[in-house]
Amino acid sequence: MTESAPASRRPLVDVDSLSIGFRTRGGTVPAVHGVSFAVHPGECVAIVGASGSGKSVTARSLVGLNAREAVVEAEALRVDGRDATVFSQRDWRALRGRFAGLVLQDALVSLDPLRTVGQEVGEAIRHHRLVPRAGARERVLDTLRAVGMPEPERRIDAHPHELSGGLRQRALIASAIAAQPRLIIADEPTTALDVTVQRQVVDLLAARVAEGTGLLLISHDLAVVADIADRVLVMEHGHVVEDGPVREVLRRPRAPYTRRLLAAIPSAASRGGRLTGDERRTDEGRQADEDGPARTGPASPQRPDDDVVLEASRLTKTYPLRGPGQERFTALDDVSFRLHRGEALGIVGESGSGKTTCADLVLALTRPDSGEVRLHGHPWSVLTERERRASRRLVQYVQQDPLSSFDPRWSVDRVLAENIHHRGSRSERRDISVAALERVGLSAGHLTRRPRSLSGGQRQRVAIARALIAEPEIIVCDEPVSALDVLVQAQVLDLITELRAELGTSLLFISHDLGVVHHLTDRVLVFKGGRIVERGDADEVLTAPRHPYTQELLASLPGQELRAS
Repeated sequence: MTESAPASRRPLVDVDSLSIGFRTRGGTVPAVHGVSFAVHPGECVAIVGASGSGKSVTARSLVGLNAREAVVEAEALRVDGRDATVFSQRDWRALRGRFAGLVLQDALVSLDPLRTVGQEVGEAIRHHRLVPRAGARERVLDTLRAVGMPEPERRIDAHPHELSGGLRQRALIASAIAAQPRLIIADEPTTALDVTVQRQVVDLLAARVAEGTGLLLISHDLAVVADIADRVLVMEHGHVVEDGPVREVLRRPRAPYTRRLLAAIPSAASRGGRLTGDERRTDEGRQADEDGPARTGPASPQRPDDDVVLEASRLTKTYPLRGPGQERFTALDDVSFRLHRGEALGIVGESGSGKTTCADLVLALTRPDSGEVRLHGHPWSVLTERERRASRRLVQYVQQDPLSSFDPRWSVDRVLAENIHHRGSRSERRDISVAALERVGLSAGHLTRRPRSLSGGQRQRVAIARALIAEPEIIVCDEPVSALDVLVQAQVLDLITELRAELGTSLLFISHDLGVVHHLTDRVLVFKGGRIVERGDADEVLTAPRHPYTQELLASLPGQELRAS
């Protein structure tokens, strides 16, 4: 497309042979190699791939946000019809917000905690002087309404921590489109969001595309890409290994890497099988199966017996709300269930449905207002911590974000030793730690590493090793794979399945991802508003749901055709 082409036909961005490296003391380390693509008005182009494939680096180069150490080279890099290879920082600042809006993954981190939603969304309006100062607030309110923010007159003065995850993401999108940019760059905008909020975000972005905005979507979620993108580029180690129309690429992939990405999506179709093969594992967790074929399936080889290891009876939990009336919010309302030995019990529901509160009560991190949790038929939730200490190791926790749960000053050795400080000599404890790491596909060499030096998949493996090292009977997993890319997620899910089959450990598995839950668990509980609205065998509940809310959750799943194929 030449520069003289009409603006309506000219690409918003036109990239030819883009290469990006980073200067280090040892020389320039390449990150992106010869990437070419264009984004036109009213078109969504997606870039997919695992973590470290070069997706985000490529996207940031289009708005001049790469690090100072970055070396950007291209045969052509045209943004808004102009040669961006000669842009100054002033040129890039004029472009950001007005021509291109950027939506990042983690709204809580991306939004300034000290600024209100109105201040955040109004920044681009003020910077580009789009309306008189007196009209800025009304422009912000119009933008909040455009992204479907409920009660915008109230939310405009709220701070990010006062909003739910979905509302924060809407605020972040509002800040990106406030100046009505012709291009939106969305970098993992739906990662770790529950399925209903994810659907809302996808629909919101799709509406902008339908109105003529160009969208560059960066994602590792092929299901989301299948729903919204027109074309897709698949990146591996900085190279584009496949590109084309989204339906063609995802239905008839040519590249082995694309096929691996598709095979790693957990769903009803993958239930009973591995998501990865040993030859496909990354160096994050490569481990040979020395004892014969790996066991597969969502459950242990035999159905759990009638031995109930944990029972929750009529659990209720409320929290105070701020305000003159001192009202209380009911987080959990009359919840009862049993967990059998060797069983995987899934808990699903949208954000705020009570899933994590339930986990906190099971772990005895907080006490219920009424009801109780019993462990092996004995009181658990009513005990004091001193009374509970001898049995504490029997119930372990794997959280969503290990980086937040680990002390960043501690080595992996010390993180693991915290769970076995009472066992044996120092050398014996080290041997136990090494054995635990090897069980999850890591090595003794990781003992001296600190959490920030590990990849996301490695950190989650360490979290699982820390839980296993205590020899628990129950592991509570709260969104353990929601922030991982699809290949690392598949490795972690296969690891959980194998360890459960080997050790007979019971799982309470909490997730907003219905595909993950269907793949992994035996039974499922569906939470809404702090109550269980449906329960039963995972196949029955997730293929023939009876409750309207469960039906709504399933209808919100992205990439329905992709998951069924």
